[in-house]
Amino acid sequence: MRRLITAVAAAAAAFVAPAFAQQKIDFILNWVPGGDHAPYYYGKKLGWYQKEGIDLNLEVGKGSALAIQRVGAGANPVGLADMAGVLVAKGKGADSVAVLNVYANSPQGMYWLKSSGIRGIKDFPGKKIGNPAGDGARAVWPALAKANGIDPKSVTWVNIDPNAKLAALKARTIDITTSFYNIHHVFKRELGDDMGFLAWRDVGINPYGNSIIVNRDYLEKNRALVDRFVKVTQRAFAECVKQPNPCVRALVDANGALDYDNELQNWHLVEVLMSDKTSQTVALGWHDDKRMQDDYALVRDYIGVDKPFDVKTVYTNEFLDKSIKMKVVKGE
Repeated sequence: MRRLITAVAAAAAAFVAPAFAQQKIDFILNWVPGGDHAPYYYGKKLGWYQKEGIDLNLEVGKGSALAIQRVGAGANPVGLADMAGVLVAKGKGADSVAVLNVYANSPQGMYWLKSSGIRGIKDFPGKKIGNPAGDGARAVWPALAKANGIDPKSVTWVNIDPNAKLAALKARTIDITTSFYNIHHVFKRELGDDMGFLAWRDVGINPYGNSIIVNRDYLEKNRALVDRFVKVTQRAFAECVKQPNPCVRALVDANGALDYDNELQNWHLVEVLMSDKTSQTVALGWHDDKRMQDDYALVRDYIGVDKPFDVKTVYTNEFLDKSIKMKVVKGE
C-alpha cells in the first residue's frame, strides 16, 4: 500500500511539474507596476510562465528610454517600451525586436479646462501647453498640428514637471497639458465636468505605443523560449480582458502599495488602447506592416533617425498565436 501511495504521489508531482527546465527572464517594465502590467503578474501567479519553463522576474522601470537602453545593450533580455523610442534607438545602433504590441492605439492625449473657452484642437493657437522638456508629445506635435490645419508654432510650450500637470492646469498657469490615456480617470476625477480632452488617435495621429521588445542576440539564441514567453503573455492579456478582476487582484497582491479600484480603472482604459481592427481580426499583439512604415516615417521626419534602416527589422509577428484576438471593448 505504501508503495502504491508513493507511486501515485510521484505521478501527481510529475503531472504538475513544469514541462521545461526553468530559465530566468529578467523583464524590465517601462515604469512602476500599474494596471497596464496586470497580465504579467496574473500569468505568473497562475503558474503559466513556470509551466513553459520561464522563471519570470519583473523589474520596476524608470521610463521607456531606460528599458530600451537595457534591452538594446543586452542587460535585460526583454522589456516594455514605447515603439517610437525603439525606432529612434535602432537608428542609434540599439538592436532589439518588438514581439508583441500592447498599445495598438496611441496613448497620447491632451487635456484642458472647458471653462477656458477651448472646445477642441482648433482653439489651441495662442495657448500655452505644459509638459516636461523633451517629452515625446512635444516632438511629434508638428505632425498633429499639420494633420489638423494648425501652425505648429502657434502654441507656446511651457516646461513643467510630470507631477505638476494637474496643478498647473487648475492654477491656469498653462492652458493645455499632455498625458497618457491610461491615467485618464485621474484627470476626470480631479477636473470633473470641466475636463476637456482629445485623444491623438481620434485626430489623425495614431502611432503604436508600448510593445514588448527582445534583445536580438538573445532572440536568435532562445527562439523557442521567446516563442513560449510571447504566447503565454498574449494569452494572459486576453484572459485579463475577459476576467479583469482576478487579473488586477494578482497585480495588487504582488505590489502591496497599489489601490485595487484605481488599478482596475487603469486596466479598463488600457483595454481601449489595446483594441483596434487588427488586434480584433488578425491577432492580439500584431504589428501591422503599413502602420509600422507610417510610424517610421513619423519618427524620421519629426524626431529623427540617425542611421536609416528597414523598419521590418524592428518587429516580428511570428511568435503570436493568431487564434487569440482582442474583443471590442466599451469606450471605443
